[in-house]
Amino acid sequence: MNADVKDYVVGKVNELMNASTCCKEAKDAAKNWLDAIGTDKESEASKNLIAEIEEDIMPIDGLIAFAGSEAGAQVFGEETAKNVRSHAEEIKASGAKYCDCAACAACEAILEKKDEIL
Repeated sequence: MNADVKDYVVGKVNELMNASTCCKEAKDAAKNWLDAIGTDKESEASKNLIAEIEEDIMPIDGLIAFAGSEAGAQVFGEETAKNVRSHAEEIKASGAKYCDCAACAACEAILEKKDEIL
């Protein structure tokens, strides 16, 4: 991975780790990747990071379905769930493939560099 890509991905990994919507597993994978840069563990940590964020990133249709469900209303609260669903439908209409929360946005940006990371 060239220096420009590395700097970009490091920034996005830090954004992911600092996102309030980032789960513990993604934070751990991100920290492990940052710690492994430049070591013999970098390749394995890169694979683990990519696998984790591919698992965690929320497809827009999944967000719409969840926000419109009873479980979504329990997690977000009824009014917020309606707002999340409406927002998700709007961004989907604009071409979004994934949720645009801070964690998912960072995951999407990292995945755009997947081939260069691996």
